[in-house]
Amino acid sequence: MKKVKQIVMSVLRSNIFKYGLVLVIGIVFVGFLDENSVWAHLHHKQTIADLKEEISFYDKAYQRDQRRIRELQTNPKAMEKIARERYFMKTSDEDIFVLSDDEEYYNQKRVSSDETVE
Repeated sequence: MKKVKQIVMSVLRSNIFKYGLVLVIGIVFVGFLDENSVWAHLHHKQTIADLKEEISFYDKAYQRDQRRIRELQTNPKAMEKIARERYFMKTSDEDIFVLSDDEEYYNQKRVSSDETVE
């Protein structure tokens, strides 16, 4: 028992142990605990990549909307087309029929018409 205690004490007093301990603590601190750690750096890189992807998406949407605005400003037929397709506007001598393939809409209509009021 006394010999084991001497070995442990000699290891604890050795310079290799001290340097090793300082090295391990430094790696843990720089790698994970510090606000400028490697872990935080990787997290920030991922966030930047996500934000760049989002910027790309919004740039494409902006370009599409700018083209649509330019078309609406220069072509009066385009405005009429949008009014007819999206808002179901018509001239006084026209009839509009709206056709839909939406099964959920038809099922909901059928259920509501089957219900009875007491």
